[in-house]
Amino acid sequence: MYHDLHAFVAALEAQGELKRIRTRVSPVLDIAAIADRESKSPAPNPPSKSALAADPRFHSRGGKALLFENVEGSDIPVLINAWGSYRRMEMALGCHDPINSATMYSSSGGTSSSGGHSPGGHSPGGFATLAKKIADLTKPEPPKSFSDLFAKARQFLPLLKIPPKRRKGRGPCQERITLGDDIDLRSLPILRCWPLDGDLVAVGYPANINFSPTIPGVANDSAATPDWNRLHRGRYITLAGIHTIHADDINESRPSSHNIGMYRVQLFGPRTMSMHWHMHHDGARHWRSWKAKGQNMPVAIVLGGESVMPYAATAPLPPGISELLLAGFLNRSGIPMVRGVTVPLWIPANAEIVIEGFVRHDAGFIGWDPRDPNAGPLGPGAVFEGPFGDHTGFYSMPDRYPILEVTAITRRNNAIYPTTIVGLPPQEDYYLGKATERLFLPLLKTIVHDIEDYDLPQFGAFHNCACIRVKKAYPLQGRRVMHSIWGAGQMAWTKTIFVVDDDCNVHDTFQVLTNAGMFCNPARDIELARGPVDILDHSAPQLGAGLKLGFDCTRKSPAEAVQGVAVLTDASGKSISREILPPETLDSYAASLAQLPNILEARALHETRGYWLVVRINKAAPGDGVRALEAIFALPHTNTSTDVNLPPFVIVLGQDVNIADADNALFHWVANFDASRDLVRHTALSLRLGFDATPKLSGETRQGEPTRPWPPIIEMPAEVIARTANINT
Repeated sequence: MYHDLHAFVAALEAQGELKRIRTRVSPVLDIAAIADRESKSPAPNPPSKSALAADPRFHSRGGKALLFENVEGSDIPVLINAWGSYRRMEMALGCHDPINSATMYSSSGGTSSSGGHSPGGHSPGGFATLAKKIADLTKPEPPKSFSDLFAKARQFLPLLKIPPKRRKGRGPCQERITLGDDIDLRSLPILRCWPLDGDLVAVGYPANINFSPTIPGVANDSAATPDWNRLHRGRYITLAGIHTIHADDINESRPSSHNIGMYRVQLFGPRTMSMHWHMHHDGARHWRSWKAKGQNMPVAIVLGGESVMPYAATAPLPPGISELLLAGFLNRSGIPMVRGVTVPLWIPANAEIVIEGFVRHDAGFIGWDPRDPNAGPLGPGAVFEGPFGDHTGFYSMPDRYPILEVTAITRRNNAIYPTTIVGLPPQEDYYLGKATERLFLPLLKTIVHDIEDYDLPQFGAFHNCACIRVKKAYPLQGRRVMHSIWGAGQMAWTKTIFVVDDDCNVHDTFQVLTNAGMFCNPARDIELARGPVDILDHSAPQLGAGLKLGFDCTRKSPAEAVQGVAVLTDASGKSISREILPPETLDSYAASLAQLPNILEARALHETRGYWLVVRINKAAPGDGVRALEAIFALPHTNTSTDVNLPPFVIVLGQDVNIADADNALFHWVANFDASRDLVRHTALSLRLGFDATPKLSGETRQGEPTRPWPPIIEMPAEVIARTANINT
């Protein structure tokens, strides 16, 4: 790990992990387009062996970190994709392995022989090494001898060094201080990441919501702020730690509630922003405490600092456990803190830039739609924030969020502006999330003891899918694990869960899906649970609420007969796996489906041995997806097929999905279906299960479950891709 962003940049450059771009670029779309291209490129150096094992298919992605030194409208360079590979994440946390020429990637994804050596971190071995340290702390064994006692003392002594170090005076982040009327957020190189960001009209909302009546501090095209919409609409801070405290701690010198979250912050005026957080986030909970007291909430938006800080801000810690402690643990030393200039908060002294201000308490809550005649006015203290191209690969739709009134900008003299983009995976956030997957495995195992390992596959964008490996010991254990996961912290938002036996590689997505086809009977082994889902799940019939789906892919015992569906076993008592047609027969079957109305093409995923069938349709009317599934299930059998040996799982997708790319098809599947509305069972016996994962149309209601406004998928305009194609990265 590194004590500030400048040291991290120097280390990245020394190891061939960073490229400087001196060509003048715009922060409006151009930097994002270049970074998006880079993030999907081969990484220059391999990660640890543990990362290779945990992500066998995608470990080599991520390209290089990019430092843009000449950004239009600002004198501050922009750093992006710095945490955007396994190697760079491991460097940020100090757990990277040493590398030499024998292990460096070549541009073609192999290894190079360019010579040279790069040293490792303080805890080489990757995330697995840090996870073991966490496991040792969460399950300490009593010492058995004096030597054990001293060993335990050495193990726990570093914990005394991890609390934050509060200092008097100013910090490096306060070398320049801007206050009052001198504040102009336009001087910062804040990005517009995607073309529809902040464009209300593009997603079906009135254009003047934030300007009629005029909201103080919110800019529009005018004499004071000409070309506001062209130059500044939809620009977001995306990689800042948002520091808040609970209102009850305002008089505490060391507030125990000090929280760091990573939330997006939209630019609305020279001194005005909006604060976007999900209702279950600690920042939102803190805001509600200030709202209850009728006081505006102090906040510090912190950019940069120690290399561990962005990860710590994203870590799913329990409420009341400060991210500063985790940062200190990863940093092997407490984070130096200084007092804010205009807010009663402690802030990281080694940051690059800090935006201080107060979040209005009088804003209304989310769930406001100006198109609803009964919605009432927007109300004071709020703006209609969004849309925003989000990590789901879709735009998150606009909603009401509170205004942040900026009271100070402080910065280093030589500040760097760190930022990121999110969108269709993989992006930089993928590697931050995979770090959490590995580091928090020991903690998850203390909550759900059955878990041996787990994987958050790339196609699931984290909240849409989790694969769990267990060592099965008793009937219906897989279902117990599902419900335990659905009650475990931020894992509770997981939409789809696959539980597999311990002989299945949980990090091999296609092996997991194959096991689902072999051992998960759709009539017996599907578990449904109604509950909270991620607020960004656009397919949910209600905001933040839907029906979650579990696949029990473990081998069954006779005691696991459910709903009258027996478990078939061989002579030894082991459950019999489902047979599937030969590949060539499956291909013929898939081709025959094109005769059905609206079906454009179908493909049995041979990556899953054909147990999963994906179908692309031309959707013209509400219900076409369901009708396609019903037609498929009603198709007469051939001489070689029966319902038992046809693919048990059928996914119907929209016409724009490339079903030749299995990962792309799976991404659209979990993003675009909700089990309460979009499941189609083949017969009363449910020998096959269908998923209507087409984009839903207005008014598309089924089984009493509505469809909310459907967002566009994120795409960069062709002209932006073209004009940035020759910028050297």
